[in-house]
This record gives sequence, C-alpha cells and structure tokens, in this order.
Amino acid sequence: MIQLLAKLRDVRLVRYILASVGALAIDMVSFLALLSLGVASALAAAIGYSLGIVAHWLLSSRAVFHDSVAGRGAQRTRQKALFVLSALLGLGLTTAIVGAGDWAGLDPRLAKLAAVVCSFTLTYLLRKSVVFRAQTAR
Repeated sequence: MIQLLAKLRDVRLVRYILASVGALAIDMVSFLALLSLGVASALAAAIGYSLGIVAHWLLSSRAVFHDSVAGRGAQRTRQKALFVLSALLGLGLTTAIVGAGDWAGLDPRLAKLAAVVCSFTLTYLLRKSVVFRAQTAR
C-alpha cells in the first residue's frame, strides 16, 4: 500500500488533479459567494475562475510541472503567458457553459459542474502538451 501511494505521488495527472481541486475550491467558494450577493451567474463564474487561475499557477508550477518550469527570463515569461492563455481559454469555455446553462433555465451550479469537467480537460491537455512541455536542446 505504501509503495502504491509513493507511486501515485509521482504521477503527474494525480498531482494535477490535486492542484485542480485546490484551485477549484477557491473558484467555487468565490462563485457561490458572489451568487449569494446577487452577482449574475456568468460574471460570478468568470470572477471565481480568475481567482482559481492564480492559485492554479502557484500549485502547477511548484507541485505538478516543477520539473519543466522555465528559469527566469524570456522563457519563464513565455511560459506564464501560455499558462494565462490556457486559463483564458478555460475561462471562456466556463463562462460560455454557465451562461448557456443559465439562458436555458438550468441551475447555475449544475452548469458550473459541467463547465468544470470541460475546462479541466481542456486546460490539462494544453498545459501538459504546450505550456509545460519539456524543452529540447536547440
């Protein structure tokens, strides 16, 4: 059992899921708090997601993709920009799904859950294959 837990600790997807849970907690708490304050559901989703982006960069760059984070300078700036771009794509998808769900009369919390699955898949694939891909020697 201990060997299995040690092996899981080294699995990047498991670490990404855990980082995503942390960022999602910040996202959802913000989203629900804003809904309770009367903020429109799509705007609440966008704000919550944006706060989650900051948390996700911190967790992803330090615990998930730590072995492929660029050093300081232009490469690091490029990597951060790509991370933000992937987050903005996830944000757009999240906002669209929650907005469409609201327009269709769905409970915004259910629409947000659907958006979480879609956004998670999109951003993980982008971050794994583009943002934090291993740099090859040139």
